[in-house]
Amino acid sequence: MKAGSLGKEYLEGEIVFRQGSEGECMFVILEGQVEVISESDGKFVRIAVLDKGDFFGEMAIFQKEARTATIRALADTRLLTIDKKAFLSRIEEDPSLAFRIVETLSRRVGKMTQALLAKN
Repeated sequence: MKAGSLGKEYLEGEIVFRQGSEGECMFVILEGQVEVISESDGKFVRIAVLDKGDFFGEMAIFQKEARTATIRALADTRLLTIDKKAFLSRIEEDPSLAFRIVETLSRRVGKMTQALLAKN
């Protein structure tokens, strides 16, 4: 991982964080692409692929629980890290940001629900 002028760079194949690790920040993809992987019973399942402009790890901002998935760079990727204080400050500056985040989270829950229903 290299430090850059804005954000941090992760090389292709590099792990950003692992499922089960503790988190205190979220990430925004400035460049590149990552995959979201779930591990269960020694098996790895790709949940999603996220691109430039997408965010992940937001649950760490709202609750102090272990990460629910592993994130791995699919290409050289630059990520901006946002902690809770910076996040809340940004929401104060632009309240519509909160709506956009809830909208994205709602879409993700909808996709997960459809995937679960398709399995049954």
